Amino acid sequence: MEKNFVEKMKTQLEEEKKVLEKGLRGFAEKNKLPKSDWDTHFPSFHGSNLEEEADEVEEYGNLLPVERTLETRVAEINLALEKIKEGKYGLCEKCGQVVSPERLQTIPETRICDKCKK
Repeated sequence: MEKNFVEKMKTQLEEEKKVLEKGLRGFAEKNKLPKSDWDTHFPSFHGSNLEEEADEVEEYGNLLPVERTLETRVAEINLALEKIKEGKYGLCEKCGQVVSPERLQTIPETRICDKCKK
């Protein structure tokens, strides 16, 4: 894999990670352990009635899957960045072949090639 291409992908991955973490900070806070875990803010129940409190609980419930999705993406990006450090970025985890640059440009954190995806 060309060094310039890998550097470009590293920059793209780091930028995407910043965007995802900024999104997470909007409704969650980073948990100290484990590193990639976030906790959605639980409602504080400052509402003046049960209806407002129910709305807060509903919003919390709606944010949990969003948190999980963003956490998963951040973890996948961290894995890709680690592979770059190890010099293994762009190698399929299933067959060991090089993942096509087109696939990496589309999904920079991918760990499998088109052939193994099918």
